[in-house]
Amino acid sequence: MSEATKLDALAALLAQAPDEVFIQPHNVPDPDAIAACAGMQHLLGLKGVKTVIVYDREMEKADSLRMLALFGIEMIPAKAAATLGEEDWALLVDGQKGGGNLTDLPTDEVACIDHHEYRGNQGYRFEDIRPSVGACSSIVAQYFFENGAEPPRKLATALVFGIMKDTESLTRGLSDLDVEMFYRLYRYADPSLIKALNGAQLTKADLDRYAEAFRSVEVYGGIGFMRLDAPDDSLLGAASDIVLSLDTVDVVLAYSVRTGGVKLSARSEDTAVKANALVRSVVEGMGFGGGHDHMAGGFIPADRIPAERGVDTLLRHRAIAYVEGARGA
Repeated sequence: MSEATKLDALAALLAQAPDEVFIQPHNVPDPDAIAACAGMQHLLGLKGVKTVIVYDREMEKADSLRMLALFGIEMIPAKAAATLGEEDWALLVDGQKGGGNLTDLPTDEVACIDHHEYRGNQGYRFEDIRPSVGACSSIVAQYFFENGAEPPRKLATALVFGIMKDTESLTRGLSDLDVEMFYRLYRYADPSLIKALNGAQLTKADLDRYAEAFRSVEVYGGIGFMRLDAPDDSLLGAASDIVLSLDTVDVVLAYSVRTGGVKLSARSEDTAVKANALVRSVVEGMGFGGGHDHMAGGFIPADRIPAERGVDTLLRHRAIAYVEGARGA
């Protein structure tokens, strides 16, 4: 190709790494993060840049684990990367420094490709951060096509599935790029593998946790509240989506109380209520959060929660105050 592309610039940068190059997604990789990381690893390999994908937490969802097995994607826990150190460089994919869901490993994070809210200048030497795009897989897919690289069948399938999952089957947070990349990739994909992945959404343990959590659901003024007593971040988001499907709910705040603090997940179909702003309002002065207008997450460390107030009451009062203010109630 005559003109240099973003991939060319990124590969030229990473080729200067003093030691190894790692690709790091957010701590609990979901299908979009897995596909985007695998896609970047393949593309950088075509440019002669060898990479290793590392993550910092356990895989939680059945479909994420199934993806690794079906597509032969290799990702290792950071603690298992014996050579990972300060001389190594990292490309962050589907996450940014300071986001709360991405551990600060010893590496020098020189590059970032993401689709979440822009967190400001973090000192990257290369960044491609597009909050308007629904899936990070769509950004990576564009790198394939603008560089004339045909995606291998399994990788194309993984990217299609990543787009499907992060846009709720092309119904949420969708951009023109997501639609274009989905249909351009689909001709290379294997529909039978997508069907297999769609059949690997839940484990029996997930179902038991959901059953308990859904009994806690309360609805106030179109806001659905749910407490999920489980350590799985991805289950919290998936449960939020289910509560959002209730006919009387257009905003959801789900949360899980753990030993270390409280994890939050928000969803919104109300154009007046931004999920990311809702989370920031709820955690203000206590924790951190962010995401997209339609879905977001946050965390409050245990030692920041006021002892004089019950966590359930605190979160719900703050959420209701924000939503009523946003709606002009």
